[in-house]
Amino acid sequence: MAVRAAVLPAIGSPLEITGIDLPDPGPGQVRVRLAAAGVCHSDLSLSDGTMRVPVPAVLGHEGAGTVVSVGEGVGHVSPGDGVVLNWAPSCGACHACSLGEVWLCADALTGAAAVYARTTDGTDLHPGLNVAAFAEETVVSASCVLPVPDGVPLTDAALLGCAVLTGYGAVHHSARVRQGETVAVFGVGGVGLSALQAARIAGASKIVAVDVSAEKEELAKAAGATDYVVASDTTAREIRGLTGKQGVDVAVECAGRAVSIRTAWDSTRRGGRTTVVGIGGKDQQVTFNALEIFHWGRTLSGCVYGNSDPARDLPVLAGHIRAGRLDLSALVTEHISLDGIPAAFENMQAGKGGRALVVF
Repeated sequence: MAVRAAVLPAIGSPLEITGIDLPDPGPGQVRVRLAAAGVCHSDLSLSDGTMRVPVPAVLGHEGAGTVVSVGEGVGHVSPGDGVVLNWAPSCGACHACSLGEVWLCADALTGAAAVYARTTDGTDLHPGLNVAAFAEETVVSASCVLPVPDGVPLTDAALLGCAVLTGYGAVHHSARVRQGETVAVFGVGGVGLSALQAARIAGASKIVAVDVSAEKEELAKAAGATDYVVASDTTAREIRGLTGKQGVDVAVECAGRAVSIRTAWDSTRRGGRTTVVGIGGKDQQVTFNALEIFHWGRTLSGCVYGNSDPARDLPVLAGHIRAGRLDLSALVTEHISLDGIPAAFENMQAGKGGRALVVF
């Protein structure tokens, strides 16, 4: 059955909105009709080659929808169920999974190399990050779908699949922000806006948002920022000025740029913690000298998918949503159609907006 999708024909090429032939689900597979999909910066990183992806591919890894049909052996969801797409399913058997670190599963992305559909002229297509959410419908492994938690609309649930899990997890699982601590969040996109809300939920006493764009201040403060700093050569000094010349307890870097990683580190107090969520290219080199590492006693750590376990964390996030502590609408700057995805990519490249949501 043919459906419309956003296809990446080659690395560095513009996305093409076109029809694709999608097969019925085979054993262990689920067909999903998308309700919404978030346009995430990771999709841009896939399209420009920062992250590797087999092409041609249908991108989109943050989505939610309704089960259309299931293949043999699928029992945890049925036609008509609302589901969240999980782009990084854990195998449960590798070393990382045995340690409970399912976000580092060695086999999480093996499905991205498979052929899951074809263009109408017969060209093989791969599912970008497993789930190919930039399409009216998709066929995924059953391990890539989780039931939508009660009380969360399908269109909102799409954001749970990446931005919210990543931003919330960076604050609660990686940085482990404690009540009363001070936090700086670098990069006010979808993940950064989620991290700001997560810091507020954690009880941070001061939350500083940092971005290159002055236009994002209103977005940041709606999400929980108490202060806003436009990124410059004096950012670290400004943040220390806002925190009694000490620096923040925790910095969460969501941009993946060498300069913002280094500035995040410089913005923390002695003994502070910096969590890097942003995905940068190999050309983004960050340097430290041995003496400062000793003297400052700071911690710098990477963070994959918010160090989250979707099966564990989605019900927790749903509880915050139902209680009014987490507002997913604050993450969305515009609602677009499938045809609007190429323009949304251009906005991300220009550093504009928080997150576009594709509504089908």
